[in-house]
Amino acid sequence: MRTAVVHDWLNGMRGGEKVLEAILPLVPDPTVFTLFHDPGSVSPAIERYPIRPSYLNRMPLARRHYRNYLPLFARAIERFRLDAFDLVVSSSHCVAKGAIARSGAPHVCYCHTPVRYAYEQFDAYFPAGRTRLRTYKARTIARLRSWDLATADRPDRYLVNSTAVAQRVKRHYGRDATVCHPPVDVEFFRPSAAPRRDFLLAVGALVPYKALGEAIEAAARLGRPLALVGAGPEEKRLRARAGSSVTFLRDLTAEELRDLYRTCAFFVQPGEEDFGIASAEAQACGAPVVALGRGGALDVIRDPAQGVLYAGDGADGLVEGVRAAEKVRFDYTQIARSASRFGRGRFDRQFREEIERTLSQ
Repeated sequence: MRTAVVHDWLNGMRGGEKVLEAILPLVPDPTVFTLFHDPGSVSPAIERYPIRPSYLNRMPLARRHYRNYLPLFARAIERFRLDAFDLVVSSSHCVAKGAIARSGAPHVCYCHTPVRYAYEQFDAYFPAGRTRLRTYKARTIARLRSWDLATADRPDRYLVNSTAVAQRVKRHYGRDATVCHPPVDVEFFRPSAAPRRDFLLAVGALVPYKALGEAIEAAARLGRPLALVGAGPEEKRLRARAGSSVTFLRDLTAEELRDLYRTCAFFVQPGEEDFGIASAEAQACGAPVVALGRGGALDVIRDPAQGVLYAGDGADGLVEGVRAAEKVRFDYTQIARSASRFGRGRFDRQFREEIERTLSQ
């Protein structure tokens, strides 16, 4: 039995790639299909499998400016020839779920989210600017949204990373979905005896929906240092907003990231996340999480003893959230214990069960 595993693109290790890394050993004889592949940009655990990029990977400047080819994404994903595969598993936050399985071959989609900028977050990704360019982008996204809705029934089963994403799948696609939280390496990410320090920590791709500019502003108003870990197209703009108390970090080893989780005062998450693997990793290291009270954060912080969910948008809300957290005497060991529900063993068992259930139908 052979499995085609379809993932949107492979150009860095973010949350979706960590899930892909966990999926690959769980399916029979996998081959990875992806729009773009930058060799060496993802873990050796992914790179050791056969990887077949689309024709877009050969286009000019595809490695750094792959987003410019968005109008071609849907066509490229449909051109993958999957006739030789008995099972299709898509790992999708953009167009991967639209891959075409051969007749009779089941398709299980692990949906990180329906395309963010095609539904709720167009303005965050494409802020107001030149009218003609914005009009072109709006038309492009409208076409993508139409295609996304038209292909919503291609997967036989949807698995999702959070309750919030299950609700989006139901709202946009009219499909039921099973929540299967992403795996967190709770054996590696665990507390240490190192003392907590006074800095705030934020981790994630530097993209608009993460709202990391709000973390910069909130940290300045609170008089706390901020460590900002990540890379992405927003880096230049964020650096222009940041003062000397903000430290930008990238390309950290897992051990270096773990040390930050273990010693930060609070892990802050000002944007609405689909799930938020970084917040769960921080929690596994005993860090209290202060997060916008929407999206995946509602699954990560289920008890006030684990962190603070705040309601207000913008830096004002985050400032209030941190000030509320400052008044709580957190039990760091108990916070770390609460993250055990996201362990790799739990993910492996549930994912295998869902695949077996699909194959038996």
